[in-house]
Amino acid sequence: EVTFVSMLLLEGCRHLDWTTTKFTNALEIPPEFIKKNVKLRGRLHQITEQGLQIEHVPITLPIISSFQRRYGLLLIRLAGVAPTPSGIDWLKEELKPAQMVWFQLLGRKNLELDCLVVVKKGRFSSVCLNEEILRNGLGRTVPIEGLTHESQIFWKLHRRLLQAELKAVKKSKGIWKEETFIEKFKERISNNKYMQKLKQTLWALYSLPALLTS
Repeated sequence: EVTFVSMLLLEGCRHLDWTTTKFTNALEIPPEFIKKNVKLRGRLHQITEQGLQIEHVPITLPIISSFQRRYGLLLIRLAGVAPTPSGIDWLKEELKPAQMVWFQLLGRKNLELDCLVVVKKGRFSSVCLNEEILRNGLGRTVPIEGLTHESQIFWKLHRRLLQAELKAVKKSKGIWKEETFIEKFKERISNNKYMQKLKQTLWALYSLPALLTS
């Protein structure tokens, strides 16, 4: 006979199995984890244009740890962010090899996971890489894959990302850096047809003596 207590024990065992299981690719992660936006931890291996390659490091128990010999990397994308090449370089400079990170599951597309990625800065502080990229003007906000526009978490996260991007815009950082007056003036002159014609005429006059003496 199945009792309420036995159902709780079964659910607890299943949850324990999931939290102690090492995921080696995105398809192994239970849909319930993504639906509940579960936070997982992992070890950084590589940073590419496609995203962060992270080895999942589950909660291990002494008895179970000896069986966790499986190897595979999860491809993590910064949800809601389209980083620039400079943003990729910034990540490579900021993150250390084998650094531990936390990633919150927001969506999954094939073998890619869209996540909020958080790293520790010091003993008591942490930084969300999604926001930090935008705050430094090293990327643009894009729709968060995997979340419906009707969900509360979508608007909560999207507002956070937009606020981070707005800070970069106000401070003219990165891609939002405004050209100085001199830079704009030089560009306007170089694009002016009259000035281009004048340059050609001056160059012809400058080259004429050399042609006559040759």
